[in-house]
Amino acid sequence: MTRRSFLQSAGAAALGAAPAKKPNILIILADDLGFSDPGCHGGEIATPNIDKLASNGLRFTQGYSTARCVPSRATLLTGYYSQQVGMNERPGKLPSWGRFLPHHMKALGYRTYHSGKWQLTPTPPAKVAGFDRSFAFNDQDRFFSPRATWIDDVPQPPVKEGFYATTAIADHGIGFLRDHAASRANDPFLLYLAFTSPHFPLHALQEDIVRYRDHYLEGWDVVRERRWLNLRKAGIVDCALSPLQAGQWPAWNFDNDRLLKLMGPDEVTRAVPWASLSPEQKRFQATKMAVHAAMVTRMDLEIGRVLDQIRAMKQYEDTLVLFISDNGASAEMIVRGDMHDRSAPPGSAKTYLSIGPGWSSAANSPFRYHKSWVHEGGISSPWIMHWPNGIQDRGKLRRDPAHFIDVLPTITEAAGGKPDLAANAPPLPGRSLVPALRKDRVVKRDFLFFHHIGNRAIRRGDMKLVAAGANGPWELYDLARDRCETNDLARRYPEKARELATAWSQRADEFTKQAAS
Repeated sequence: MTRRSFLQSAGAAALGAAPAKKPNILIILADDLGFSDPGCHGGEIATPNIDKLASNGLRFTQGYSTARCVPSRATLLTGYYSQQVGMNERPGKLPSWGRFLPHHMKALGYRTYHSGKWQLTPTPPAKVAGFDRSFAFNDQDRFFSPRATWIDDVPQPPVKEGFYATTAIADHGIGFLRDHAASRANDPFLLYLAFTSPHFPLHALQEDIVRYRDHYLEGWDVVRERRWLNLRKAGIVDCALSPLQAGQWPAWNFDNDRLLKLMGPDEVTRAVPWASLSPEQKRFQATKMAVHAAMVTRMDLEIGRVLDQIRAMKQYEDTLVLFISDNGASAEMIVRGDMHDRSAPPGSAKTYLSIGPGWSSAANSPFRYHKSWVHEGGISSPWIMHWPNGIQDRGKLRRDPAHFIDVLPTITEAAGGKPDLAANAPPLPGRSLVPALRKDRVVKRDFLFFHHIGNRAIRRGDMKLVAAGANGPWELYDLARDRCETNDLARRYPEKARELATAWSQRADEFTKQAAS
């Protein structure tokens, strides 16, 4: 038996009833999607395709990102913490031992495709990361008329009309799959489908916005509480609803005067009680959330089209789908690109809106904080795995904590192999989630580490130590009883807090040295 055949047999045995055939891999990454935005996670937004993946697959209730776009993508595509590969706060160059996901999958016989956001390096992804085909969307300020796209590393001219990013990303992914079926049908494929939705600016098709026009006039307080109740009923969370944090918002947001000058007097820059808003403010804020919901629903529709293509290829049963979000919903309120035209219809190309802290608090319900922080609201991601021929326990929940570091070891084991690491590479920090496809609470690990722009956290077992900002005090939470981080135990258990703080510092120093190697 060859080494590859042995690894394939080992992978199949780990899955129990799963066949030896290598599954196709579809990784779907949403951008700034809140933990409770999808319908299957307590939300009121229509996401029937995502919901079907959940009802016929598994939902990991404690799935984690790294809190922001660049570090999450670096972690997902390398298998290492972003600090280990030097991409914690901005794009960069991998260490000498670093390798991107396509390298590992090609060693297992896969063709690899990418469609959507890239953001990790100035060089387009086909060349630097090794994808066989790539549509790279690198314009973070425009959904309708992008100025920075590449097809197989060839720059494309600016688009003037007839373009919407979410649809285009799906179109190119479908095109790659059709070409694969025509010329590489005997090879398994990996498609990394990286949507830019629902990241700001709030740009959506008007026919999608109309669907939600009056839906959010009830306000973020009501939506936030209802989502929490839905999550509790589904068994996804079991904690008290965290309080609104009116004083918490990103320091880099435009100041009040600047925002009001750009947006008008109906803008609201803090997560204040909905009842304190004027009727005009309520209408404006409800409209912004309607655009956000429209963006999420359109993404779901496009996911459905990609899945239909896989069905047409008769590969649906043999495709492992992972749906995740790169961080929690964003409280950012900044204006870039073509700026904001107050006279244009909300959600159109000439506008530049964001949901702001009020709706971000609802999207991240029931947790505290937002994108960029490493409290649960910033790092908790919907985490859905779907694989008809590999998952027998369908529609169930998994309590095993999962992290972006786990994606590479998981999909390589599912493919019957293991990552092809460089000789001088550090051990991968992640764990394969393949055992969790059969049984709950079986993935063992030492710790999970978080660090972004001064925000820090470490989780060991159910105990989590976390701090907001480089100078913020350490807070200690027992996530088994307090996932919403409302009861700080640091003073009650100072020794545990010191122990975890020491462990965090040790890991931070270790990872910094590895990034420089």
